[in-house]
Amino acid sequence: MSVWLRVSYLQITSNGCLLDHEPAVSIECHFSLTLARLGFPFNRSRLGHGEARAGVDYPRSFGEMQEWFRTDADCLDYLAWLRWPEGFVCPSCGQPGGWALSDGRFECAACHGRSSVTAGTIFDRTRTPLTVWFNACWLFASGKDGISALSLKRTLEMGSVQTAWMILHRFRSVLVRPGRERLTGTVEVDETYIGGEQKGLRGGRARGKKVLTGIAVEILPAPKGIGRCRIAPLPDASATSLRDFLTDHVEPGTHVITDGWRGYPGIESLDYTHEPRNQSAARARGEDPGELLPVVHRIASLVKRWLLGTHQGAVNPAHLPAYLDEFVFRFNRRHSRSRGMVFYRVLELAVDHEPVRYRDVIASSRPRAQPPDPPLTRGHPPSLDRAPANRPWRTRTPHSG
Repeated sequence: MSVWLRVSYLQITSNGCLLDHEPAVSIECHFSLTLARLGFPFNRSRLGHGEARAGVDYPRSFGEMQEWFRTDADCLDYLAWLRWPEGFVCPSCGQPGGWALSDGRFECAACHGRSSVTAGTIFDRTRTPLTVWFNACWLFASGKDGISALSLKRTLEMGSVQTAWMILHRFRSVLVRPGRERLTGTVEVDETYIGGEQKGLRGGRARGKKVLTGIAVEILPAPKGIGRCRIAPLPDASATSLRDFLTDHVEPGTHVITDGWRGYPGIESLDYTHEPRNQSAARARGEDPGELLPVVHRIASLVKRWLLGTHQGAVNPAHLPAYLDEFVFRFNRRHSRSRGMVFYRVLELAVDHEPVRYRDVIASSRPRAQPPDPPLTRGHPPSLDRAPANRPWRTRTPHSG
């Protein structure tokens, strides 16, 4: 913190250099020593100049993550590095250069507007300490099956499940990268219902059976087999809805494999090559109809199992798209060489996303008929920026006799 106080009266250019050269030399040296003392091995000028490196741009393990981000100040500095790798850029006017103020904010040299590192991101106006956010992000990104709000609340000692739930939903809201590439090559496409059957309703595409969901999966040559996937709710199984799903998630020119549902014929006009596989014909040949689209059926089974396992099936249909985005994000990065890379990607997306408010996430703004029980503790979640406990187990008096 002393570093920011010392440079508060100096002007900073877009590349992070100070205009007053003599103070710049001494302060940059002090800053580097401070980073080394706090355990920061990452280079603040590497982002955007090549592939991120483990142990340099992001921690390789949970232990290293705890070593890097011991305090809220450490977390804030990492977010600043992710957001402005080449130096401060004003969020209001877009001009580079400004002053670092003693309260942690920055003042633009052009418009003199003031902004903080977290302003305009999903961390905007948060009352939760950044150490809690970073630990939640690691648990969210590193776990093979993710983490539920209740488990996160218990692990990080939060006062209510609502706080943990909101943090997880803010992370889910940033997972779809703007302008991400559509699926290419050979793609299997099918629909499934997520949420289970309802009594009195029969038939695969009957209305009222929870949420109809479209699934598209890339088919890769052996031995890889499965590439990326896309999953999204569908309003219905009509040709219009299915074509909208295809154009949103599958690149034109792709070879598309589907079942014999009547909503798919005609997609050739959208510049797809279509290979329908008829289940009735397969059954007549004595073949298993479930093996016509094996890959997309496997993905459907995985996402249903994930929802039932990690979240106990307690997913509101209004929030299902966010959970599906999380599954897709996690599945498409299943071969990532480091869990720290996934942690890095989530935070990278988080500082580039607009604020997400509670009212933007909740399914309904109407109050409940029966108000929920108040949390056992109130106030801010405790920061994980804590002094050493000094081995409390050694203070215990041995039992006599």
